[in-house]
Amino acid sequence: MPAPFSGGCACGAIRYVCTADPLLALTCHCRDCQHETGSAYAPVLVMPKTAFTLTQGSPTYFALTAASGQTTQRAFCGACGSPLFGLPGSGPDLVTIRVGSLDDPSEFRPSQDIYTVSAQPWDYMNPALLKVPKMPPR
Repeated sequence: MPAPFSGGCACGAIRYVCTADPLLALTCHCRDCQHETGSAYAPVLVMPKTAFTLTQGSPTYFALTAASGQTTQRAFCGACGSPLFGLPGSGPDLVTIRVGSLDDPSEFRPSQDIYTVSAQPWDYMNPALLKVPKMPPR
């Protein structure tokens, strides 16, 4: 996914821009991501925090204890509920963008499935992608 790219929530109250290429593109099958999306996984872009800027609005944050044992902040729009991004406690220099919030999600090309140990048996995972049972090493 070439930079720059932008995104925001469904109602338009919150906007962001990313000025660097993603470090990683993945689909996360952990239970936290399943709860957040209401689906089998969350498609995610991992970005350097320095390349991410909120340009409009203020998201609402929800803190949870991730599988790493660290506190993760999940950002969403308080008006429309759209999931936007995460601030992982295990990677304070990172932002995890929810691909559904991108203006053009068609460019997303995941390289791996993570937390496959939590994947739902009814979910189809692309067999060509690397499978990582839990969190990939940094």
